[in-house]
Amino acid sequence: MSIFAVVGPSGAGKDTLMAAAKAARPEIHLTRRVVTRAAATGEDHRPVTEDSFRQLRADGAFALSWSAHGLSYGIPREAAERAARGETVLFNGSRAMLDAAAAAFPGLRVLHVTASEEVLRARLTARGRESASQIEGRLARANLPLPEGLDVTTIDNSGALEEAVAQLLAALDLKETTP
Repeated sequence: MSIFAVVGPSGAGKDTLMAAAKAARPEIHLTRRVVTRAAATGEDHRPVTEDSFRQLRADGAFALSWSAHGLSYGIPREAAERAARGETVLFNGSRAMLDAAAAAFPGLRVLHVTASEEVLRARLTARGRESASQIEGRLARANLPLPEGLDVTTIDNSGALEEAVAQLLAALDLKETTP
């Protein structure tokens, strides 16, 4: 199974990196997570209401679901099915749910996307979704540690996008050729 959780602080550029990786390698499957938030520029997710989310979860539509910051998130069951067929699957996850993700997806690999505090602040401000105090809260959580025992590759996305995409694609190649 080749399934990768792409995690990191808000503003690190996870969705941007995933889209660029897909453009470079069309065979990569990007799983759209389901989120109880309206559609937002720069974030590829399927927006649903809380009621719809609860029904989807009850119907077994998710391989993994969690709540954070007042929102509910779900990774559709299709992600595990595609990975089991040998496809390379990436999903935008959360650092807080990695233990549960590792249990849901045996062999899970983690791509930890980071960026400098200055870059994160600039990106969060530019997207215009959070207040100044919310941005500071997100920055305070930017360096949360990851759970122990996971297969993690860290990708610095502070500079040119092409450099970070090259790091991500190299991580996929390395992981796919490792027995």
